Amino acid sequence: MKIICIGRNYLAHINELHNKVPQNPVIFLKPDTAIPQKKMPFFIPKFTDDIHFEAELVIRINKNGKNISERFARKYFEEITIGIDFTARSLQNQLKQKGLPWELAKSFDGSAPIGEFIPVSELASLTEIDFRLEVNGTTRQTGNSRNMIYPIEKIISFVSGYFTLKKGDMIFTGTPEGVGAVHKGDKLEGYIGDKKLLMVHVR
Repeated sequence: MKIICIGRNYLAHINELHNKVPQNPVIFLKPDTAIPQKKMPFFIPKFTDDIHFEAELVIRINKNGKNISERFARKYFEEITIGIDFTARSLQNQLKQKGLPWELAKSFDGSAPIGEFIPVSELASLTEIDFRLEVNGTTRQTGNSRNMIYPIEKIISFVSGYFTLKKGDMIFTGTPEGVGAVHKGDKLEGYIGDKKLLMVHVR
């Protein structure tokens, strides 16, 4: 099982981190150990005290595919949820400045909590999916899939040109603006529409 992540997919988030708009989807991977065990809290790792939350829509691939056309991409997923791409921000900035990969800042153990999946058939439209992240009861991030630079079908098509997608693979589709630091004792809750699908305690 692969966890494939899309970076810089919302213009407002690109601007808040002073990054450049990519010409193609920005791709990085997380190992399966990035998914915490059920009901386990997120433990801030010892190598940093600068962890940021990034809430994202996450799809789960339902069958194997390679070189998938955008027009057929919708057939390769049936479920969606919200997840958090925890990022060691200061470490990521150091790696970026040196032109090095981001994995140390993005792919550490527990860095990809994923909520309960729901059928996409329950959604009115894939291009109008509202989602949000609350931290200690206050909304910190809101997003809508219409604001993606690269929509889900484009992501599936692009990624499958490089990696064979297999049943069970998950794709994080990018985060909107509003990312911020987490602290011990925080409670993070993720929603699609009015459905709470994810809750993470920070330790």
